[in-house]
Amino acid sequence: MDLFQNLSLGFSVALLPQNLLYCFLGTFLGTVIGVLPGIGPLATIAMLLPATFGLPPTASLIMLAGIYYGSQYGGSTTAILLNMPGESSSAVTTIDGYRMARQGRAGPALAAAGLGSFFAGTIATILIAVVAQPLTAVALSFGPAEYFSLLIVGLVSSTALASGSIIKAVGMIGLGLLLGLTGTDIYTGAQRFTFGSRELFDGFDFVAIAVGVFGVSEILRNLESADVKKSIVTNVGSLIPTAEDFRRMIWPALRGTAIGSFLGILPGGGALLSSFVAYNIEKKVSPRSEEFGKGAIEGVTAPEAANNAGAQTSFIPMLSLGVPSNVVMALMIGAMIIQGITPGPNVIAKNPDLFWGLIASMWVGNAMLIILNLPLVGMWVKLLSVPYTILFPAIISFCCIGVYSVNSAPFAVFEIAGAGLLGYFLVKLDCELAPFILGFILGPMLEEYLRRAMIISGGSPMVFVTRPISAALLVVALAALIFVCLPAISKKREEVFVES
Repeated sequence: MDLFQNLSLGFSVALLPQNLLYCFLGTFLGTVIGVLPGIGPLATIAMLLPATFGLPPTASLIMLAGIYYGSQYGGSTTAILLNMPGESSSAVTTIDGYRMARQGRAGPALAAAGLGSFFAGTIATILIAVVAQPLTAVALSFGPAEYFSLLIVGLVSSTALASGSIIKAVGMIGLGLLLGLTGTDIYTGAQRFTFGSRELFDGFDFVAIAVGVFGVSEILRNLESADVKKSIVTNVGSLIPTAEDFRRMIWPALRGTAIGSFLGILPGGGALLSSFVAYNIEKKVSPRSEEFGKGAIEGVTAPEAANNAGAQTSFIPMLSLGVPSNVVMALMIGAMIIQGITPGPNVIAKNPDLFWGLIASMWVGNAMLIILNLPLVGMWVKLLSVPYTILFPAIISFCCIGVYSVNSAPFAVFEIAGAGLLGYFLVKLDCELAPFILGFILGPMLEEYLRRAMIISGGSPMVFVTRPISAALLVVALAALIFVCLPAISKKREEVFVES
């Protein structure tokens, strides 16, 4: 009964006119960003963080969440019509989606992507409502030692599940930790890594760093290939799948939803991993496996259901534990922090309107996305003709204005420029940015829980191994680190990074 009462509270919040407006705005922007190749939800959320500073906390998180799962819908449109994923998790959709479009079946392909995503989003949201509260109740028994160990697991997992060099991934975490600890020590008042600069007494601005590292650097990389010629399928045709299409979509949608719902919860999981795993499994179990790569509707339905389910269930550890399962959730935690909300299990007790309102808004947002994606396909096709050389400079200008408006600090604009160049050159050096931003966000939290645990224990580090839950979490972190350092796994990581 409590679940229904909580959902009733959530819908009463989500259906407020203001929150409906921001839910629509988020899903609309997410769709636009998904349609436009090269920007992605990560860069968009980072760039829109300044705009959410003046919004109520619930409205801002509803909008940012809508951008994330909305981009999973929009990304399929570009993948199917342009053979170019608008969002990384839609990359696998290009394999069969574009083939269907070239065969004159763009409409059924878009419908399969939209309906599969809607079904998966609905089921994943139910799962969030059912699982998040019990998990939060368990997390309330955690002390500083357990939270420190849990954050260690999160950081190690981000290293283990990243592709490329393990040394570079660890280095990115270390760099993020160092930048995150810049500023005034909260216990002693000493200045750390500020080099006498008054602008750094409060540390680096999270919004400016996120916008620069993900937004500006992404745009700089895309401008290098902005002159690539496009081959757009403009003849969409009927959006109504045949009865046979519906029959072939049912089981792939169910399997994709199950896979995405599970992988979205895991550290480093989410939409991208879910879509690739779902496609590979579907290809193996399908009785029509020989059609995959030639225009199989199952090859569109399964990954699109999986990436939307994975995107939404990744909110479970973020909402209930305060630990991000992927870098987008790390940005969501950053958005909560700038709103004055401490991430973790206390959110459900102290901010029930925000917690349940955000969950209920996902149902509302998924319904809005069906309306946005299918009937407005013609508009999205026209949007793809916008020259990037015009679009990208305008976006950078608005980012700088937005970051400056948060604190009226000119130094923040220099932070954006510096972080953008840093992110650009790090990617050129084959360094992943996700471990960096996770270290930057989790670093201050890691330090705080470490020092609290040491104060409580009288300075004894044994507190981390004598408490059962903390010890178990550290064993998990150690096992993950050993596993990823195995020669066979290291070689596979390098191969995946080169292929990507």
